[in-house]
Amino acid sequence: MNAESTKCLIIGSGPAGYTAAIYASRANLSPILYEGLQPGGQLTITTEVENFPGYPDGVTGPELMEDLRKQAARFGADMRQGIVTEVNFDVYPLEATIDDGTVIKAESVIIATGASAKYLGISDEQKYNGLGVSACATCDGFFYRKKTVAVVGGGDTACEEALYLSNLAAKVYLIVRKDYLRASQVMQRRVFEKDNIEVLFNCNTVGLFGEEFVEGAHLVEFKGTDKERTFDIAIDGFFLAIGHKPNTDVFSKYINLDETGYIKLEGNTSATNVPGVFAAGDVADPRYRQAISAAGMGCRAALDAERFLASK
Repeated sequence: MNAESTKCLIIGSGPAGYTAAIYASRANLSPILYEGLQPGGQLTITTEVENFPGYPDGVTGPELMEDLRKQAARFGADMRQGIVTEVNFDVYPLEATIDDGTVIKAESVIIATGASAKYLGISDEQKYNGLGVSACATCDGFFYRKKTVAVVGGGDTACEEALYLSNLAAKVYLIVRKDYLRASQVMQRRVFEKDNIEVLFNCNTVGLFGEEFVEGAHLVEFKGTDKERTFDIAIDGFFLAIGHKPNTDVFSKYINLDETGYIKLEGNTSATNVPGVFAAGDVADPRYRQAISAAGMGCRAALDAERFLASK
């Protein structure tokens, strides 16, 4: 077993992880950061980012993440490829096992593992993944200019995706499981005012079809009632917007989570219920889920870790 020690272990990258690494490095904590399954996080599959301060002309997601990574490296952060497969927070120093067998003994840990888009669970989603199925309209919407697409979901995210796509696609179906939208009133109004968005209430997607790429979707209306009927819609793209699942499974034995799996923070801090363990970014933020708020949380987590270590 290869074992290493560090004052600060950062699990996950993205705006939260890289910002935490910048602050922890400047505080002489010599952090080790494991980038996880998707180095750079969700922004690496985002095309244009227009609302991150400091980029008046916008920036692509990958460029933004590379800039943050370079800044962390400049201050000496040790950034590595790898996935944390197991943790032991019953001991101190805290322990994390990496997929290559390395065990990191850390005096503090910052969890910045983010959240992953939810899928419906139908087999066709995997069959057509990258062939018409997407969970990011801003990433892939460009490929559907003047075409017909569908968005699944009824909340603010789904409405935002539908509105974004409506400026590119010829037609957008918004497939909603319930008989109402959960989105805010302003978002609902914008959707209903768009001539090329058609909302399909009380509908469930049960399958997709197409020879090579997505060509349509099988829908069921009023599923499980005496009014149930099945019908197909012709589409070129199918976008999921039904929420996110925080990547917290490996920590669930030790860390307090809310009913949907997000990490609970202690008071107005980044601290978790385990002394020395802090959380930042989407993994602990079910509400905002923005790059800039994640970066801010990464800053807070690093400052909290520094103060925790100083108190010891």
